[in-house]
Amino acid sequence: MERRSEERAALTGSGVIGAQQQEAGLSRAWVAFGVFALAVLPWYGLETPMASVLGWRAEAAPALFQGRSWLLPLGIPLVMALTGRPGFLMAAGVCGLAWMLGEGVVIGPRGAGLTQPAMGWGAAAYALCCAALASIGLARRGWCRGDVFVVGSLLTVLGLILLFVGYPVVRILKSAFESNDGGFAPALFAQKFFSAGIWGLDCLDGGKACGVAWNTLAEAMLVGVLATGLGLAFALVAVRTQLPFRPLVRLLSLLPVITPPFVIGLALILLFGRVGVVTNFLGEYFGIPRTRWIYGMAGITIAQVLAFTPIAFLVLSGVLAAVSPSLEEAAQTLRAGRWHVFRTVTWPLIRPGLANAFLISFIESLADFANPLMLGGNFNVLATDIFFAVVGAAHDQGRAAVLALVLLVFTLTAFLAQRAWTGSRSYATVTGKGDSGLSAPLPKALRLACLSVVLPWLVLTIVVYAIILGGGFVVTFGRDYTPTLHYLLTAFSIDHGVGGWFLSGSGWRSFITTMELAAIATPVTAALGLLTAYLLNRQSFAGKSTFEFLAMMSFAIPGTVIGISYILAFNVPPVELTGTGVIIIISFVFRNMPVGIRAGMASLAQIDRSLDEASMTLRARSFRTLRLVILPILRPAIITAMVYSFVRAVTTVSAVIFLVSGEYNLSTVYIVGRADVGEYGVALVYSAVLIVVMAAVLVGISTLVGRQQIGRRGMLGAAPASEMV
Repeated sequence: MERRSEERAALTGSGVIGAQQQEAGLSRAWVAFGVFALAVLPWYGLETPMASVLGWRAEAAPALFQGRSWLLPLGIPLVMALTGRPGFLMAAGVCGLAWMLGEGVVIGPRGAGLTQPAMGWGAAAYALCCAALASIGLARRGWCRGDVFVVGSLLTVLGLILLFVGYPVVRILKSAFESNDGGFAPALFAQKFFSAGIWGLDCLDGGKACGVAWNTLAEAMLVGVLATGLGLAFALVAVRTQLPFRPLVRLLSLLPVITPPFVIGLALILLFGRVGVVTNFLGEYFGIPRTRWIYGMAGITIAQVLAFTPIAFLVLSGVLAAVSPSLEEAAQTLRAGRWHVFRTVTWPLIRPGLANAFLISFIESLADFANPLMLGGNFNVLATDIFFAVVGAAHDQGRAAVLALVLLVFTLTAFLAQRAWTGSRSYATVTGKGDSGLSAPLPKALRLACLSVVLPWLVLTIVVYAIILGGGFVVTFGRDYTPTLHYLLTAFSIDHGVGGWFLSGSGWRSFITTMELAAIATPVTAALGLLTAYLLNRQSFAGKSTFEFLAMMSFAIPGTVIGISYILAFNVPPVELTGTGVIIIISFVFRNMPVGIRAGMASLAQIDRSLDEASMTLRARSFRTLRLVILPILRPAIITAMVYSFVRAVTTVSAVIFLVSGEYNLSTVYIVGRADVGEYGVALVYSAVLIVVMAAVLVGISTLVGRQQIGRRGMLGAAPASEMV
């Protein structure tokens, strides 16, 4: 026994010594990388070609050869880190980051004294080196059980979130209190914030309109109620009935996900505008005069309900499918009628889903920019007012910041309300025990009521998407239905010239740029989201709830606010990104990252921690466990995060409309520009191409991953639960 104990102690001691040696070698490797960042990489500029780097032009020179004395102290932390001691490693990382941040903020791009351009690849590499050195030092001090990978991941993710989510938000808050010349002006902020244009109630006294804040809230409340009600009706039909068109309901629920957000508004204009198909029909056969009723709150409401009802349906169908049939069977055994079972058992269990569906629809309506831009008319909302404050004739950046602040307060309040609701109640009905009961059928009156709502809405949805997919292949939709490929060739023609075949269509450049940037952002988004999910689900550390809130906060920030905040934060040094493709990729990543986080956390919750413990028993560290044990099981979550990130990157408009440039134009901005000048045919045919491409991506991924199956008996008059997963 004593001999075995001695052997075990020797093995443990050798393992500790081996880990320390690995960490020492790792710290020296990062010091070498820091030297490379200071001595080789261009310190300023993100798009400096390597030819200029090798030529050592002044702006492209590394930090050590810049001739700027304030950059030379950056080498001191690397010398400190050579000692390999934990305290020195921590101090090296912190001091290096602090000095780089301080000199970058203090020394501006212009002025009478010292000046410098925006930081570049060398600065980014040096910051990564400092974070890694600090991580090694903290791990050696016992943070996160001494796991360097976990500590480094935490610091990296937190730093990126603070830089690309927190800093822009702080910058827009600061800008709201500044005058146009950059001075601190709290009185001007109060004047703009409490203006009648934002909070006025003239509409209640017979005036023309209420303030834009009340318009936005009223619109969001109305859309939230209608989308949730329609989503519930669709979910009840799809889950609790056996009608033949249930697959059609599921198909139509996915279409808005792959549809550019403003295209629904464009289709409604072609249907109900002054020269729309329905308007012409009613005027010709019934003498109903032409009006502009579609432009305003009514049109925005219809478009947003069409767009957001499928989201509510997906939420509520999952909730209904998860309701334990045994509870409803127990109520029926006690001779409760269908209405009584639905009212006392089913309804209370789906209330969290109803609250989630409403809050999601509410937040989406608050943040929607495209449909109010197409259909708003004289009905202003915060998202469009922010846009026109920036690009309009007035060009009032301060007003844009104030409006963005109001919109941010609304969305964050709704986001926090959603978190409070879902976090303080438990309605669990799915356990580890078998559950093969039969769900209760719907009351006849409720089933008829759902069908009376669902069927007309299905018809309207089908007509809208028929216009979107086919409207670009006729001469003039509503007047001349002669088939034509003119608009398709305008956007996507391919010609043959002296040098061979080339892409001559006006839409090719934006299409290729969009696909390239989305393809670059997609794996980064999925990796960052799933890494964050792993940290939240599998690691324990101080400030975990705050870290989760910061990671998910970008979901609650509207796209227009992101666009404005990125312009304010990254238009000048020390970090200047506007006009580059990098800023568009970053906006894609941090806008869509919460989906990867939620997908990863949901999948990790189903993986028993004993797998992690078994791996650690075999002396595998967290990175090896994550790579060899967890990631193979997380493949469906990885695919889900990547598909959603790619689709949202291709179809987004609100955030990137402020960030595009002549070199980096995107598909959605191209479509908006075409629709704005009345070229509806080109806009529709381009949208149809995007929908087909996105549908092909979804079908391919769905075929590759497959579908989860749940062993639960189907009910008479209901869809199998497996169809709803």
